[in-house]
Amino acid sequence: MHSMDTSTTAPSTLDLGVGGMTCASCVSRVERALRKVPGVSDAVVNLATESARVTFAPSGEIEAQIRRAVRNAGYEPHAMEEGPLEDLSPWAGFASVAIGLALSLPLVIPMAGDLVGRHWMLPAWLQFLLATPVQFILGARFYQAGWHALKAGTGNMDLLVAIGTTAGWGLSMWLWLAQDSSHLYFEASAVVVTLVLLGKWLEARAKRQTTTAIRALQALRPEIAHVILRSGGEADLPLAEVLAGDQLVVRPGERVPADGVLEQGDTHVDESMLTGEPLPVSKGAGARVTGGSINGEGRFVMRATAVGPESVLARIIRLVEDAQAAKAPIQRMVDQVSAVFVPVVLLVAALTFGGWLFAGAGVEAALIHAVAVLVIACPCALGLATPAAIMAGTGVAAKHGILIKDAQALELAHRVDTVAFDKTGTLTVGQPRLVAFAVAPGLDEAGVLAIAASLQSGSEHPLARAVVGAARERGIAIAAPDGVRAVAGRGTEGEVGNRSYLIASLRWLAEMKVPLGPLDAEVQRLQGEGATLSALVERVTEGLALRAVMGFADEPKPGAAEALERLRRRGLRLVMISGDNRTAAHVMARRLGLKPEEVLAEVLPGEKSERVAALRHGGQVVAMVGDGVNDAPALAAADVGIAMGTGTDVAMHAAGVTLMRGDVGLVAGALEISHRTVMKIRQNLFWAFAYNVAGIPLAALGYLSPVVAGAAMALSSVSVLTNALLLKRWRLPSR
Repeated sequence: MHSMDTSTTAPSTLDLGVGGMTCASCVSRVERALRKVPGVSDAVVNLATESARVTFAPSGEIEAQIRRAVRNAGYEPHAMEEGPLEDLSPWAGFASVAIGLALSLPLVIPMAGDLVGRHWMLPAWLQFLLATPVQFILGARFYQAGWHALKAGTGNMDLLVAIGTTAGWGLSMWLWLAQDSSHLYFEASAVVVTLVLLGKWLEARAKRQTTTAIRALQALRPEIAHVILRSGGEADLPLAEVLAGDQLVVRPGERVPADGVLEQGDTHVDESMLTGEPLPVSKGAGARVTGGSINGEGRFVMRATAVGPESVLARIIRLVEDAQAAKAPIQRMVDQVSAVFVPVVLLVAALTFGGWLFAGAGVEAALIHAVAVLVIACPCALGLATPAAIMAGTGVAAKHGILIKDAQALELAHRVDTVAFDKTGTLTVGQPRLVAFAVAPGLDEAGVLAIAASLQSGSEHPLARAVVGAARERGIAIAAPDGVRAVAGRGTEGEVGNRSYLIASLRWLAEMKVPLGPLDAEVQRLQGEGATLSALVERVTEGLALRAVMGFADEPKPGAAEALERLRRRGLRLVMISGDNRTAAHVMARRLGLKPEEVLAEVLPGEKSERVAALRHGGQVVAMVGDGVNDAPALAAADVGIAMGTGTDVAMHAAGVTLMRGDVGLVAGALEISHRTVMKIRQNLFWAFAYNVAGIPLAALGYLSPVVAGAAMALSSVSVLTNALLLKRWRLPSR
């Protein structure tokens, strides 16, 4: 359970376990009951996780009213951490199935004997003693849940099983008491109850496998942290007691306990469970480390910056939980079908009984055929088809560093035909580099670069950092400047070594009428290549003298061009959106392998969302890929927003999909896992409907016995879950 916001204005959400649900009809009934609670604005129930997510306006007693509504509907409300999936033993809950099998087997053996011409019929009293505990003790859950469904004026799987098996047991009792014990059906009722229990146990095992992604993420949290006490010394404290600002020691091989900044030591950190990146990342003083990652060979000291629910790992877990709790649009159609499914099945069973009576088959045969209809029609698989696939798909995607925020994004992504990319920070590194440094004739290049770097050394501007970085790479000494001041929109001026200099944009150069002289050709060349230019100018007695021209350019991300080509081979239309001038944007596009018609240049930040909306005209399904901070409006405007980065709050809220590392290749992975998941949903729904559509007529026409119908019904649920779990074998498309 978690409550997101307890203010009186913003809605809160409550995650609640719901015990006792068995089929799609149960899901519909719980949702209806929850939505009737005053103050509840929405309720989404998931059969695969046996949970409900309720959105409501906070008030004093509403959470108690929500729990009461679940109980009144015939189900058991409980906190999520107390849920049925907590016992991870593969044999959890098998005891009742084993007892059912032990009691039913002697009833089935005579049926096998009939196949080889032997008549091993048990006495009627022994059949009664074996079948009755199965029917009324092991099968008590079906009577309880079926009775609650009847009181609520609806039906569910339990009601169908209870009516069908009770009819078989009651018919056997009537025949026995009527002194006709040659044809009893105790074995049918006992075996159907046992098969349904076996099917539910197999379902529970498979459901536990669909939640492995969440449990694997939760297991990343270490139980203790080595905290450096403010009074001196170290203490091992539970993770829940670690505070932001604490200094923590992380030893080789240990998990990082919280998000923070490395202060002492050097190491490599394995972040693969968070980002999907298989190679360890080098970390030194000042580097950010993320809770849940694994320290390599070095001991280090870090300062915690985010702990508990504010950590990246906690946000990732919430994101995966949200996606798995969400309901895909296709599931709403299933819910509508299931709402009328059970009443229709009861009607078909009644018509089957009446039809066989009318045909002269007798009460015994008519009742057995009606029982077969009731048993095979149980809509268990229908309720599991969509949520099981969504849980498996979002789980395996998270393992590869692809976080899918909601089921709608997952369902839409496979239909994407246009992918729009922000340029800076998405397709490019996002950090300009000094790519050209041309000095006036007769000057020493290293000396002039030292002056430029010294003048820029106090600035945080990206171009200034690029100049300082280039000087340091060449081992050039940087002096402290004097009297530095920024000139808004134009550049910087100050003194280095008692001489006055300016770092000026070309626009400022033109305003000051500084001639380019012999550097004119170099300026023209760099402009043609789309570089960003600035100049170093010295104040001299005669006025201003140009000393150097500096060219800056961003670099494509490693592998970006190859990733774009793979998307193009999938038949997708590609678009790059950039705020750069047209020349610079087209130069970068050429380096990325993009065509001129695939570039939208000189787009202001506020216009990006309008351009994305324009791309959607004509029925195009558009995915927007951006860094998730300044691209938030554009991400929200797209059919599917894909945020690159490290899972910032803005990215997670604006985008339906967040990529945990800045690899453009993950975009293809996100579209691929969407395609695979939707394919599994459709396969599951086809098989779930096919079992019922084919099985009900066969049972009504007398071609299926209740025992065979029970086995087919159990098999349908297990096959749907097994098919969904095949998604766990998915891997990122090869480069």
